[in-house]
Amino acid sequence: MKLATAILAGLFAVVTLRAADAQTPISSSTDFQKFAQRLRENALLKIEPQVLAPSNYRSGFNRYPWKRNIVTTVFWIGETPTVNNPTPNHKSSWDVNWARNYGGFDDPDQARRRNYLPAKFVPRQNPFYIALPYNDVTRGTTKPEARKAIPWFKQAFERPGKSVVKGRWLAIKHGSRICYAQWEDCGPFRTDHWQYVFGNEIPRPNLNQGAGLDVSPAVRDYLGMGGKDVCDWKFVEARDVPAGPWIKYGDNNTFVLQRRGANLFLVDRNNAYGSRK
Repeated sequence: MKLATAILAGLFAVVTLRAADAQTPISSSTDFQKFAQRLRENALLKIEPQVLAPSNYRSGFNRYPWKRNIVTTVFWIGETPTVNNPTPNHKSSWDVNWARNYGGFDDPDQARRRNYLPAKFVPRQNPFYIALPYNDVTRGTTKPEARKAIPWFKQAFERPGKSVVKGRWLAIKHGSRICYAQWEDCGPFRTDHWQYVFGNEIPRPNLNQGAGLDVSPAVRDYLGMGGKDVCDWKFVEARDVPAGPWIKYGDNNTFVLQRRGANLFLVDRNNAYGSRK
């Protein structure tokens, strides 16, 4: 109802402006372009009013800094242990049934993938996932440094032992392409390097040439990465994540949950109206 009202208001403004400008003849293509621009700006101001952020808040995509030139490796749900990856990925740092909850083996073989998904099934969780070398919980409680180290801790904290980093969105840049993904596991190799993840340190030496980011096959394929490559990454707020294949799938996906909530609201509202006599 509010959107319809706003649209009508915008259209009324457009008609009013057109009537006012009708008294001034449009004598050139330049005049016409200026006239069209004025119509558009007036309508947008009516339909999409500006929301100003607090002065102490660096809003938007630039709130968090880029981590530059990070060695990046590929991992996948259901991966078995190897020399350079001794931890199996049937479970994550936060989900002991990760592979089952995902829906199966996230086969990294590009010949057995379609549209960033494993060809054999549609994942029940977001196929665009990553791992960073920090876990904010241990033995059922929250780590002591988490409160000060994690920028969004105060806003996201619910109770001791519940992660405030799981599901967080990142932007990953490789060449000229940027992909978006959710933080769903910890690694490579470490779960304690908060000074790198949230601070200014570089990843510590490890068996994968100091790798500091693991990405899923979907992220690899979207970015056109190799099995080991160099990327930039940064945290982003969910509201700054643009449309793309990363918003389509998953019970853990912010945007899927938002759509489901909107659909439930519409169903409930329709049921409420339908029950009136």
